[in-house]
Formats: sequence, C-alpha cells, structure tokens
Amino acid sequence: MVEQRRLPSRARAWVLVTVAVLGVSLAAPIGSATAAPAFAVAFWRAAFGALATAPVVAVTSRRELAALPAATWRRCLLSGLFLTLHFGLWLPSLRLTTVTVSTALVVTGPVWTVAWQRLRGERVPFGVVVGVTLAFAGVLVMTGVDAGTSPTALLGDLLALGGGMAGAAYTLVGESVRRTTSTGVYTLVAYGTTALLVGPVCLLAGVRLGGYAPRTWVELLVLTVAAQVLGHTLLNVAVPVVGATPLSLAILLEIPGASLVAWAWLEQVPPLGVVPGAVLVLVGLALVVRAQGRARAEAFVDAQGVV
Repeated sequence: MVEQRRLPSRARAWVLVTVAVLGVSLAAPIGSATAAPAFAVAFWRAAFGALATAPVVAVTSRRELAALPAATWRRCLLSGLFLTLHFGLWLPSLRLTTVTVSTALVVTGPVWTVAWQRLRGERVPFGVVVGVTLAFAGVLVMTGVDAGTSPTALLGDLLALGGGMAGAAYTLVGESVRRTTSTGVYTLVAYGTTALLVGPVCLLAGVRLGGYAPRTWVELLVLTVAAQVLGHTLLNVAVPVVGATPLSLAILLEIPGASLVAWAWLEQVPPLGVVPGAVLVLVGLALVVRAQGRARAEAFVDAQGVV
C-alpha cells in the first residue's frame, strides 16, 4: 500500500492541479491542428506517456509493481480502458467541431461524477450539487450553448460529450486506485493499457502511425509532455487528496485556456462568455471544495463520537 506520507499536502496538491490544467489546455489546440490522424495522436500520447513513466517505475517501484494485487491490476486496466474511450471519442471530435465547444463538452466530468455517486446511493452534500450546477452553467456561458451548427458539428459535440463521460469514469477509478498505489505504477499500467488497445485498432483501420513531418513529431512530443506527463500524471498525483469531483471542476478551467491558445495559434476567436463563464466555474469549484471540507469535518466529529 502507498503510505500517507507519499501523498502531497492539500496546498501542494492544488498547485499540481494548477500546473496540470495549464498543461492539458494545450491538448485540444494541438490535437486539432496536428497532421497526425486523431487515433494516432491517442496512441502516441499514451505510448510516450508510458515510456516516460517506465524508467521511473523501474528504479523506484519495481517491487510494488511485481506485488500488485490482482484487484488493483483489474482497476488499473479498467482505468486504461476508460482513458482509451476518452481519447477515442474526444480526439476525433476536435476535427468536427470547434476547440472551445469540444473542450467544454469533454470536461463535463463533474456532472457525470455526481450523477454516478447519486446512483450508487452515496450522500452528495447540497453545496456540491449547487457548485456543480453553477460550474456547468459557466460552461454553457463559455460555449454560448452551441448545440452544433451542422450535422458534422453535432456529431463532434456528441463524441466530445461521450469522451467527457469516459473521462469522468477514468477519474473516479483513478481516485480509488491511487489511494493504495503509487502514481508511477498506476500511470504506467493505465497509459500502457491505452497504447496497447489503441495500437491494434490503428493497424486494423489502416491509420498511419509514422512517416510524419518533423513538425508533427514535435507537436506529438509537446502534447505528451504538456498534457500527459504534466497534465494527466499530476492530476493522478492530486486526485486522492482533492477528490474526483473538485478535480473534475478544476479541469473545467481548461476551456478558457484552450480557447486562448486556439485564438492565438489557430485564429479561432473565443466566445465572449469565456471570462464570465470561467468566473462561474471558479465560484462553483470554491463551493464544492468548501462543502466537501465541511462534510469531512462532520464525518471526523462523528467518528470521534463528539455530539
């Protein structure tokens, strides 16, 4: 099991989340602009991420990996499957709709996270529900409630929405795994699973995995370092400390980040609602963090038997 001392403090965890959000903000613009096919982007992003993690695990966590319980293996593989679905649905959507709308729909994880918790019969604090609702309203403000301006854009919107559902499942499973498993071992298995699942699909579908121009390889490497190594990996470090729902809400701030990058690089002018929408997301996030902190305090008091 992972000792508690290996987990970051709450303050450090939120710093990691901030860096991660800045990193993943590059994912949508690069995924939209690169000449590599969408599924090839998914393969190389996962493969490069696994290759970057493997030496660290080999040096620091070989024994942990060798002794990993079967149940943990299954959850890591399941997480990799959800990450595969997340990439497989979202990355193609970037070629069908705008970066801002695709990003906004793919980061709707908080809605699905809370819905899943309610379906499981878990008690969700009222402040969390209010915060998630407010944050989702911010998403609608940022995107201008774009339901798709053409059949192609609508298909892209639906793919991004499905990618958001898969991303929420990936975050929830990752939260449970990271309570007992180091970041390196978890990410190696999850990213490796994704690469092993996407690779054969690319080969069977005739998706070209090589022969790109040097610029495309640079874009894939930048995407891996920014969105995968600094993005997803740091989120995996932080999730057992901050929780799946606050983390998913924080990722909503990827929308204005990706919009600004797309504006500067791809000349896709962001909607006027980006700034007020981002403010709503931040307020919603603050409400969720406050409500969950209060719930943890109440649970601690109950556990101590204090009236």
